Amino acid sequence: MKKFIFSIIVFALLAAAGVTFIANQPLIGREDRPIEFSVKAGSSVRSTGQQIAGAGVPVNPWVFELLARLTGKASRLKAGSYEAKPGTTPLTLIDQLVRGEFAQEGLAIIEGWSFKQMRQAIAAHPAIRHDTAGMSDRELLEKIGVQYTHPEGLFFPDTYRFAKGASDLIIYKQAHSLLQKRLNEAWARRSPSVPYKSPYEALIMASIIEKETGQKSERNLIAAVFVNRLRKGMLLQTDPTVIYGMGEKFQGNIRKRDLETDTPYNTYTRAGLPPTPIALPGAESLEAALNPANSDALYFVARGNGTSEFNNNLADHNRAVNKYQR
Repeated sequence: MKKFIFSIIVFALLAAAGVTFIANQPLIGREDRPIEFSVKAGSSVRSTGQQIAGAGVPVNPWVFELLARLTGKASRLKAGSYEAKPGTTPLTLIDQLVRGEFAQEGLAIIEGWSFKQMRQAIAAHPAIRHDTAGMSDRELLEKIGVQYTHPEGLFFPDTYRFAKGASDLIIYKQAHSLLQKRLNEAWARRSPSVPYKSPYEALIMASIIEKETGQKSERNLIAAVFVNRLRKGMLLQTDPTVIYGMGEKFQGNIRKRDLETDTPYNTYTRAGLPPTPIALPGAESLEAALNPANSDALYFVARGNGTSEFNNNLADHNRAVNKYQR
């Protein structure tokens, strides 16, 4: 009887050692490529192991199930899209599913893009679930709980990370939430001299600065020009707002008749700020709009090398226009 018990103990110890050894062996070599796999919602632990193995991860489904049960984690495995990276062991694989460390995708939203360009980029991303396809802009805003009726400028340009197969609504919500955060932070640091009545007006100005700026170092000076014009009741006379108001009619060149054709966004024919932003402004443009340079400049003209010349009177400005643009 003692020999029998001893044999059982030895067998159990050997089995435990074997399981421990297998549990800690890398499934993928250090120089091999990661392997993507997915686990369907509602899958049992046995089915989960089979799905992982079926995707090409060299794990024995029986061993996976045994380890998941022995570690008490069988009921905590999360469904989703994953990536088994080099060095992954059966145990770390189980931990990955318990923590829900989903395979990450990325999408860059670029400063100065229009909302239309943002929607196109999101719609074209193959790893996103396109729940907003077919929605109008207004319906999309209502879906994510935005109170405004016009989407332009309400989303922050940044690189967003998300799980493969995530809803596009998540990206819109994250981008809008980040815009609100950045705008509120910049508003709290605003110069007491800026003439805006609300953060939204500052957002409009930031979008104009974003589209007008060739050199980042000039953002605060360009902001000063527009703020000075607002204070004096002068027309802003900025081409990007005219182009935005033209919509699909703009074909790459702005003509005199375009500057004279009235639209809500034509700052050559209408005083003050346009009714909405005209692009997605970044953090630097937000900061410039709310903290313009200490300058009395009222005009600027592009030199043709990415920089601008600034002047505080029309005569000097006209000379600069003749020098650089005629």
